[in-house]
Amino acid sequence: MQFHPQLAFEPLHKQDTYQSDALKKLLEYLQAHSPFYKKLFAQHHINIHNIRSVHDLHFLPTTSKSDMQEHNWDFLCVPDKQVKEYTATSGTMGKPVEIALTENDLQRLAYNEHRSFLCADGKPEDIYQLMLTLDRQFMAGIAYYMGIRQLGATLIRTGPGLPSMQWDTIQRLQPTSLVAVPSFMLKLIEWAQEHKTDLHNTPVQKAICIGESLRNADFELNALGQKINNDWPLKLYSTYASTEMQTAFTECGAGMGGHQQPDLIILEILNEHGDSLKQGEYGEVTVTTLGVEGMPLLRYRTGDICTFYDSPCSCGRHSRRLSPVLGRTQQMIKYKGTTLYPPAIFDILNNIPFIKEYVVEVFTNDLALDEIRLHLNTPLAVDECEAKLRPVLQSRLRVVPLLQFHSAATMQQMQFPANSRKQVKFIDNR
Repeated sequence: MQFHPQLAFEPLHKQDTYQSDALKKLLEYLQAHSPFYKKLFAQHHINIHNIRSVHDLHFLPTTSKSDMQEHNWDFLCVPDKQVKEYTATSGTMGKPVEIALTENDLQRLAYNEHRSFLCADGKPEDIYQLMLTLDRQFMAGIAYYMGIRQLGATLIRTGPGLPSMQWDTIQRLQPTSLVAVPSFMLKLIEWAQEHKTDLHNTPVQKAICIGESLRNADFELNALGQKINNDWPLKLYSTYASTEMQTAFTECGAGMGGHQQPDLIILEILNEHGDSLKQGEYGEVTVTTLGVEGMPLLRYRTGDICTFYDSPCSCGRHSRRLSPVLGRTQQMIKYKGTTLYPPAIFDILNNIPFIKEYVVEVFTNDLALDEIRLHLNTPLAVDECEAKLRPVLQSRLRVVPLLQFHSAATMQQMQFPANSRKQVKFIDNR
């Protein structure tokens, strides 16, 4: 595919014109090559030639992760011999989905991350310490690797190893930037403080953070982001992506949302009825991929709740910006008359200094209602911790979940089960 790296700096009407032309090409491609979408168009009596612009998207049906889980290989648009790599989703929301990439898709993935690192003020002279796995079919790790190479910067592939090893590498090789999960950065801070490392005098200047939100809806740092920034004054950049959509929304230095890459993805925010919402209104992130050859997606509902903003950014980009994730549609909890999303609970627990580790569990009680249990590790005596914690939860959540306390070793097993690529903070046993 031909990329258009300056499209994000063009006015929105020019971005929409480009995307409308790309959408028509995508529909023709799906009609010709996708077993899943051919069947879907027939079922819904869709004449693709009636779709003339992005403003006609609402005439098309949406798809979801359950469609990909049930019909995984019906999404494949190329012969097996054209597949050059297989990646997979983590499986945290059910059965993993296999994603097949062609050589062109791999080039697109590298371009996507190259543009993302540029957005996050990346420079060829940067040295990135990559604290993510490149194995276990993990797309993000290889995407960041290829993007940094295309940027022309230097790479240190440490993977998600122990804090002591990470700090040894930082001190020996002097990286200027980290790519890491924010909660792991708390482990780095804790190790540094225990070993008298001066966090105000390290070579690291910034961190590209994946997998967890750093900001509240108003774009101010949330408790997790504040904790990192207070102890280790780095420039923090949030990202949002998924394996299925093969595209990232990355913050620029302004920190006002993740920038859409308009030559790679069409963004919609939909309500539960499938209606398109306006900027500032929260709904489900729905994406259409552009330029994907192996397994392209049309109006794919991600399950993530966000809003968007389309005012020009101080960085010069006019592309739409995606807000921090409020929660996931499947993870919404109705608890004692209160609607909650796990990130709201995470933010409270991240801000409590005597809670060292946690896992939030939701399950169905004997009355067929949602029940929440917090699995916690604390250095305090259990009675003392409960006495301090209950008023905080009552004031912030208006309800107090069940509390269960564990050793550090048990919490480690809960957060990092066998074969998991990600730290587990939420368990849905409903």
